[in-house]
Amino acid sequence: MTPPLVLTVAGSDSGGGAGIQADLKTMLALGTHGMSVLTAVTAQNSLGVHGAWELPVEAVRAQYRSVVDDIGVQAVKTGMLSSAELVEAVAELIGGTDAPAVVDPVGVSKHGDALLAASALDSVRTELLPVATVATPNLDEVAQLTGVRVESDADLRRAAAAVLEYGPRWVLIKGGHLAGDAVDLLTDGSEEHWLRAARLDNRHTHGTGCTLASAVACGLAKGQPVPEAVAAAKEYVTGAIAAGFALGGGIGPVDHGWALERDHGRALGRDPG
Repeated sequence: MTPPLVLTVAGSDSGGGAGIQADLKTMLALGTHGMSVLTAVTAQNSLGVHGAWELPVEAVRAQYRSVVDDIGVQAVKTGMLSSAELVEAVAELIGGTDAPAVVDPVGVSKHGDALLAASALDSVRTELLPVATVATPNLDEVAQLTGVRVESDADLRRAAAAVLEYGPRWVLIKGGHLAGDAVDLLTDGSEEHWLRAARLDNRHTHGTGCTLASAVACGLAKGQPVPEAVAAAKEYVTGAIAAGFALGGGIGPVDHGWALERDHGRALGRDPG
């Protein structure tokens, strides 16, 4: 049987921890077939982003149409869209596709490198967020998009309301940058779901945002309701962070294959630990 089909529209991470590479690893680990539309190429490693080259809009559009028109898709996830032109083109493509969309409004890399032009912020607000089934901004991206600065768990509700003003059906405000437990808020403006996980003592967290958004898209492609898809994605990324490993001289990646290794151990009758 053909597995659920998930399409990522994002940039490449040559270090393999985030971007298209993280998305496809997540999709494989979660039992879906991952497909990709490349929006940019980055020269990137554990120390940071050392260069980025955006693909032409026509190349992005051609990739998207070739996949969707022939193979089809059951969920779309967006990541790095560095310019207003790319944001607007991708928003138009998603708006014409009958599939849920998870929008990760990537603005800054884990190392603090800008991945979204300031001139593209308005396009994200007015074009991309309105076609999102779920938007997954972190606290820096919330501040970029809305001006709301989150200092504590109590501010997450205010941040969510500000993002929902731009039209996504659901928003997942990721509170991972706060002190204490890793607390996220998922809401559509009427119902709320608070997701908590113990903060893990592991600095190797490169790719968490891409991984979480892709995991949500996998759940939606399987037909799960948004709250169920997000809860499963939170569990998956928490395990991936716990298994994150050192790579190079900087911040290492999360382990996208942790659940596969656990399940393989169980199949062999071993204690997964």
